[in-house]
Amino acid sequence: MTVPQKRPAEDLTVTALDNRIAEEPALNGHSNGANGHAISSLPTLDASKITITRADPNARTVPTEAEANSGNETICTDHMITVSWTAAKGWANPELKPYGPLSLMPTASVLHYATECFEGLKAFRGYDGKLRLFRPDCNAERMLMSTLRISLPGFDPKELEKLIEILMSVDGPKWLPKERAGSFLYIRPAVIGTQPQLGVQAPKEALLFITASFMPRMDLPVGGMKLHTNPEDMIRAWVGGFGYAKVGANYGPSLLATAEARSRGFGQILWLYGPEGYCTEAGASNFFMLWRTKEGQLQLVTAPLDDKLILDGVTRRSVVQLARERLAGELEVVERKYTIDEVLEADKEGRIVEAFAAGTAFFICPVSEIHHRGIDVKIPMGKEGKIGHYTAKLKGFVGDIMYGNEQHPWGVVIQEQE
Repeated sequence: MTVPQKRPAEDLTVTALDNRIAEEPALNGHSNGANGHAISSLPTLDASKITITRADPNARTVPTEAEANSGNETICTDHMITVSWTAAKGWANPELKPYGPLSLMPTASVLHYATECFEGLKAFRGYDGKLRLFRPDCNAERMLMSTLRISLPGFDPKELEKLIEILMSVDGPKWLPKERAGSFLYIRPAVIGTQPQLGVQAPKEALLFITASFMPRMDLPVGGMKLHTNPEDMIRAWVGGFGYAKVGANYGPSLLATAEARSRGFGQILWLYGPEGYCTEAGASNFFMLWRTKEGQLQLVTAPLDDKLILDGVTRRSVVQLARERLAGELEVVERKYTIDEVLEADKEGRIVEAFAAGTAFFICPVSEIHHRGIDVKIPMGKEGKIGHYTAKLKGFVGDIMYGNEQHPWGVVIQEQE
């Protein structure tokens, strides 16, 4: 890993992240830390040292997708992986064990200071019978960035990826059987601060755990996703904050506005930023507009990553890459700041073609309406009123890789333990 160049001393957060990466031997492969300081020889995260305690395979039956998603509790698979860490002893050996409760003291850091981050990815049962992950390396690398952002321990992302593969190799055959081609399981790795001591400080104890569960399909809501822009007195993220990291603190404060929007018949919030009203994200997903410029050029526009305001979504990244590779002769992909006023102007001039949200949970979900300060922007939804031409095309590109219709390096095949 290339260590970024030194930054001004005033850039405290970015400089601290750079130093953490430079000082972690598991992250950069070197034995000496930044500025020549000695590196600790404490154990690093090592998937090869995992111990396995299997659950009774007959204790639980696998529900149908509809049954699993009908209640108020997430239904997880038979097993989970846990790995503890302490500042004094480093990473312990990983454990794969029966799914069950975690034990935390009431004074645990995560319960008071939001020292928690997580990832979300899916395992897919392909139409060719194989079990796949989609770009798990991207999720593992992003989770490292998130942990370091909130002073949780670092690790080698490749080891996290191996642990995810181990969990799915054990639970995949039963919980995502070959007869359920076209289905998926949702995988949730998380790291929490567990040190039982009150006080605003970096926790000296932490726990990494990984679960797999069912999740509803949310990519084709009836009538498309309807968005309501956020209230003027509320924003989701800000420049200089942590909108780019997948930390729990990004989500809880957004729930109030989301609940209000849903009570008005809208599915998610279109989060705007600043007095200019820059379009950023749709709920917790990245947001794309497809429109024609005033000169007639077809553009796929999405917010940029350079100001660290939004999440570097894996689905977003994939859409951008595939659109540039496969639709270069049809449209231009543009990553830039754009405002809600530009959207309103494009609507008045009849230049909006399509819009969609992209993320792990919603996959690629067509957007049919944006409500902003009393104005309704109706967005075309294709000939059948379900999904636009280009939204469907991009969804097909990504989905074919996920489900094995296209053999691609992004689709990582899991060697299953039958």
